[in-house]
Amino acid sequence: MNPSPLLDMIDTPQDLRRLEKKQLPQVAAELREFLLDSVGKTGGHFASNLGAVELTVALHYVYDTPEDHLVWDVGHQSYPHKILTGRKNQMHTMRQYGGLAGFPKRSESEYDAFGVGHSSTSIGAALGMAVADKQLGNNRRSVAIIGDGAMTAGQAFEALNCAGDMDVDLLVILNDNEMSISPNVGALPKYLASNVVRDMHGLLSTIKAQSSKVLDKLPGAMELAQKVENKIKTLAGEAEHAKQSLSLFENFGFRYTGPVDGHNVENLVDVLKDLRGRKGPQLLHVITKKGNGYKFAENDPVKYHAVAKLPSEVPAPEVKPAASKPTYTQVFGQWLCDQAAADERLVAITPAMREGSGLVEFEQQFPDRYFDVGIAEQHAVTFAGGLACEGIKPVVAIYSTFLQRAYDQLVHDVALQNLPVLFAIDRAGIVGADGPTHAGLYDLSFLRCVPNMIIAAPSDENECRLLLSTCYQANSPSAVRYPRGTGTGATVSDGLETVEIGKGIIRREGEKIAVIAFGSMVAPSLAAADKLNATVADMRFVKPIDEDLIVRLARSHDYIVTAEENAEQGGAGSAVLEVLAKHGICKPVLLLGVEDKVTEHGDPKKLLDDLGLSAEAIEKRIAGWIKAV
Repeated sequence: MNPSPLLDMIDTPQDLRRLEKKQLPQVAAELREFLLDSVGKTGGHFASNLGAVELTVALHYVYDTPEDHLVWDVGHQSYPHKILTGRKNQMHTMRQYGGLAGFPKRSESEYDAFGVGHSSTSIGAALGMAVADKQLGNNRRSVAIIGDGAMTAGQAFEALNCAGDMDVDLLVILNDNEMSISPNVGALPKYLASNVVRDMHGLLSTIKAQSSKVLDKLPGAMELAQKVENKIKTLAGEAEHAKQSLSLFENFGFRYTGPVDGHNVENLVDVLKDLRGRKGPQLLHVITKKGNGYKFAENDPVKYHAVAKLPSEVPAPEVKPAASKPTYTQVFGQWLCDQAAADERLVAITPAMREGSGLVEFEQQFPDRYFDVGIAEQHAVTFAGGLACEGIKPVVAIYSTFLQRAYDQLVHDVALQNLPVLFAIDRAGIVGADGPTHAGLYDLSFLRCVPNMIIAAPSDENECRLLLSTCYQANSPSAVRYPRGTGTGATVSDGLETVEIGKGIIRREGEKIAVIAFGSMVAPSLAAADKLNATVADMRFVKPIDEDLIVRLARSHDYIVTAEENAEQGGAGSAVLEVLAKHGICKPVLLLGVEDKVTEHGDPKKLLDDLGLSAEAIEKRIAGWIKAV
C-alpha cells in the first residue's frame, strides 16, 4: 500500500492547490512521515521542521508561489517547503556536497525568495520585496515567517518599526514554539506566552456574558459557574497587560490576528485566505510545537534541533562507546569552568547558543554568572563592554559567522575603549554541512584591522586551552578562534598556564621552504612538510604577529608559504606580507587560504581538499609553485 498517495501527486505547489481543503490534513501527515524518513537517513535540522509542516502546507495552498514571496526565518524550518517545491526527490542529498542546502538558497530554486541562514532578517527582506512590487505595479504578496526566537533580535524590531509606518501589503507570521535552538530567554517570549492568557480572559468574559441569562435560572448553577471561573483564572494567571486593548504588534502599526493553532491546517487555510485579501501590514500569531509528531523531538526539542540520524523507536542494546577526542568546543567549555573557579570575576555571555558553544556545564555550575541574551549578538557585545567597565571579566562565546553581526559593537563599544573582553570564537573556518552562511572564513580579516585587538589561533586542543588562558589574562580585547569538531588529539593540560603574547614556535626544522601556518592549518602543513622537508612555524598569534620569527625564516629560507583557514584577502597571510614589506625582504611568497568565492556545503574534508587546504593539496600546491617560480 502506498504510504503517501497524496504527497506523491505533488511536485509543485500548483499540484497542492488542486486538492480539496479537506485533503490537506492527510497531506500534512504524509509530509511529516516523509520528513521523518528523509532526515532520519541524512541528518539535518529536524525539530523545527516538524513544527512547521501544517503552516507550510497552508501557505503554499493559499499563496500563489513563486509569484508570491515566502521568506523563512530562520531557514532551518524550510525542509517541508523544499519538499513541496520540486525538491522532494533530492531530499536524500540534504546538506551533502553537491546536494540541497540546509537553508533557503536563491540559486537552488525560484521558490526560495531569500537566502536565510542567519536569523531575524525575514521582515526586512519581505518588506523590501513588498515595496519593490508596489513600485513596479505587481500584485504580489510578501510573507515573512519568523520564529519567536528570531523575533528577539533587534533587526526584527527595526523592520517592524519601519513596516508599520508604510502603506504596503505585508504579512508577518510569528511561528511561536517558545524555542530557538535553546529555550527562549528575555521579556518578549514571556509577553508572547501571556498573549494566550489574554485570549483566555477574553473567552471567559464571553462565556459569562452569553450564559448568565441561563445560569441564574438554574439552582446551584451560578455557584458551579463561579468555581469554573476561578479555575480558569488560576490557569490563566495574573496578567495585568491582559486588560490592554492593543497588542505589542498593533502598537507597531500591524493588525494583529491570533493566536491560532499552527497544527490545524484547515483553519490555517481559512485564516490565511482572509489575511491575503487584507490591505496594510498584518501579523498572524501562530502557536506550534517544536518537534510535533515525533515523541523524542517533542520531549527534547533542544537535543533534536538538528540530528545526524534518528534513533530507533526501540532502543538498541547499550554499547559503551570508545573513548573519543574532545572537540574544541568541549575544550573551551572545560577551560571556562576551570577559569571561573579560579576567578570569580569571570562571566560568560552567549547569544542563544548554550549547547553549540559548550556552555551547558558552565550554566549548571555558575548560574549567576551565565547570561544568555537571546539572538542578539550586538547587545551581547555591548553588554560585555559594560560589564568590563566595572571590573568584570566577560567571555563572549560566539560563532565566527555570528560575530559578523556585532562588528560595530566590537569596534566601537569594546576595542576603541580597550576593554578586556575575551571573544571565544567557535566554528572558525569551514563548517561543513551548514554551508556558506555559517562558514567562519572572514574573522581574521575583519579583526586584524581593529585597534587594540589580540588574535590567537590554536593549532591543537592543548594550544586552545593555553591561548584561552593567555588572552583571558591580557588587559585588552582579545579573540581566540578555533574550528568546529576535533583536533589532532593532543593531550590537554588541566592547568591555566599562559604563553608569551605575540610569539610563535617552530614545529619542524627543514630547508629552503618555510611554511608559516596559523591555527588549524599547522597539522596539514606539518604533514606536507614531511614530504617537502620544509620548516613549519606555528604562529599562535595573528595579532600581534611574531615579526622576529617571520624575518628570521625569510632570511634563512628561499621560499615562504603561509597557510590559514580564512579568506586570503586581508588575513594572516596578508599580515606576513606586511612584515616582509616593512623589513624590505623580497622573497617568493605563496598564500594558501580560501580564495575569493562563496564556499559550498558538504563534508569538511572534501571541501578543504577542493580549496587546496588538505595536507595532500598543500604539498602539491607548494611543489607545483616552486617549479613555476
